[in-house]
Amino acid sequence: MDNLLNTILQMLEGSEITLEIFFVTLVIALPLGMMAALGRLSKWKPLSAFMEFYIWLMRGTPLMLQLLFVYFALPMIGIRLPDIAAALLAFTLNYAAYFAEIFRAGIQSVPKGQYEAARTLGMNYTQTMRRIILPQVIRIVLPPVSNETINLVKDTSLIYILAMNDLLRVARTIVQREFDMTPFLIAGVFYLAMTFVLTWMFKKLEAYYGKYDK
Repeated sequence: MDNLLNTILQMLEGSEITLEIFFVTLVIALPLGMMAALGRLSKWKPLSAFMEFYIWLMRGTPLMLQLLFVYFALPMIGIRLPDIAAALLAFTLNYAAYFAEIFRAGIQSVPKGQYEAARTLGMNYTQTMRRIILPQVIRIVLPPVSNETINLVKDTSLIYILAMNDLLRVARTIVQREFDMTPFLIAGVFYLAMTFVLTWMFKKLEAYYGKYDK
């Protein structure tokens, strides 16, 4: 029993890194994704083209490759980042691209007549987006954002390749030391618990915004 308790305590320490990567990535990637989506829809061609290239690059290459590039390639050109900063940079740029496409699709799904109605009422672009478009976009994009957020929880395990003591690496270290598969089962329970909480939260949000459809 003492051994099991000690294992759980060690994995709780490892989960701190996992949760830090998750929360910081989400807090930065969501607004960055929205800005990228607006840039992608911009009528200024250079900005739109740049955002299209950025989204294509981030979505078209594996997150693991991006992690390895930030961690190993950037120091070759004189850019050295702490382990946690390197992981956060790769995760943020990757997930911002996915969120950007979700937000872009959500914005374009709003009927164009609503933009015209807003202009008729004398609203500028910023007012139209803030008061008319974005409240509807939030409701539309909640399901896909929920899916990507849950994927983010699981993708945090990729920082294992950077030798950071996240939840999965701690579990593997204990397994190798004690020849016991229990830590892997505990890690699975930890991930399931995190995804359960997120699923519950997004269901509540979808129910809240869904009431306006009735």
